[in-house]
Amino acid sequence: MRFFRFLLLTLLLAAPPALRAQTAAPPAMPLGVWADEPGETQVEFYRCGEQLCGRIVQRLHATDAEGKPRLDVHNPDPKRRNQPHVGLTIIHDLHYNREENRWDGGQIYDPDNGRTYSCYVRTVAPDLLEVKGYIGFALVGRAQVWKRVR
Repeated sequence: MRFFRFLLLTLLLAAPPALRAQTAAPPAMPLGVWADEPGETQVEFYRCGEQLCGRIVQRLHATDAEGKPRLDVHNPDPKRRNQPHVGLTIIHDLHYNREENRWDGGQIYDPDNGRTYSCYVRTVAPDLLEVKGYIGFALVGRAQVWKRVR
């Protein structure tokens, strides 16, 4: 029995670091409120099952000239065009991708034009996130660095 424990321990310690990393738990979800790069929108990332989602909690121009809430008028679904921007879930279904070390495979919705893009989120520093929306391949798209608000 001791021999098998010794052999198992030896094999685990001799395993390449990449193999050991695959069994490591994913990093903590970037939960909390983050401001987009221009500082106009704040998005709260929250757990949605085992995945990561995000909703708008604050916008610089959350109301129109008459003081009414800005609505999701560009939404392709006419039933959703009366929803205010604040409170709108704009990031869906991100799951942790170990190989890329990022939250991946989700979608990000832009209420300013009504379009939905593929999306990934990567922590680049404790209080900085790279958020990228793209069509097709992640190499082509638009990335921003968001800062933690709280």
